[in-house]
Amino acid sequence: MAALPPGTVTLSDRRTQRKWTVEVAAFELAPVPVTRAQYTGVSDVEGRLPAVEVSWWDAVRFCNAQSERDGLPPVYRIEGATVHWDRSAPGYRLPTEAEWEHACRAGTTGPRYGNLPEIAWYRGNSGDRPHPVAGKIPNAWGLHDLLGNTWDWCWDRYDPAVYGEYHVLKGGGWADEHWSCRVSVRRRSHPEYRVDDVGFRLARGGHPG
Repeated sequence: MAALPPGTVTLSDRRTQRKWTVEVAAFELAPVPVTRAQYTGVSDVEGRLPAVEVSWWDAVRFCNAQSERDGLPPVYRIEGATVHWDRSAPGYRLPTEAEWEHACRAGTTGPRYGNLPEIAWYRGNSGDRPHPVAGKIPNAWGLHDLLGNTWDWCWDRYDPAVYGEYHVLKGGGWADEHWSCRVSVRRRSHPEYRVDDVGFRLARGGHPG
């Protein structure tokens, strides 16, 4: 896990033209997405590929399982169709959208933290498939694949008033055009859907509001 500094991030939604600013506390984020080997427990030739076809619910359950494996109190309490977040628990969790964007920017202010072909697998160079994690140049904080390869699930719901339980995805994936692989781009998906270009990465700590 990489220790990331606190900061302030301004999020935006192109659909509604809305912008909002969030204070982000110091927290930890995995340098790479969860891999197939981590997710399935099987190490094979494809083990370094990002885990995909993982629903938001799958990701939440995996976070709790990893916490228990490492002897940490789980962050999430699942009661039927509701997930309660214990913000004092030190276990693993999904990043918030603000944390994800703060981590991706790593102090930069442009649409990307580097030259896209050098930092990301996307439609222009992926060969229509995902690639092993950490195969591209990381950002200034040592984080790989925040743009391209796979979209990352975030904790946040996209727009509850309009889309209900749909949650935020960030980062763009191996099948996306260059305009989707930008820090500010938001995508939404139902928490039960499993898609071949959607994965997640682990966060810890922080005291997000």
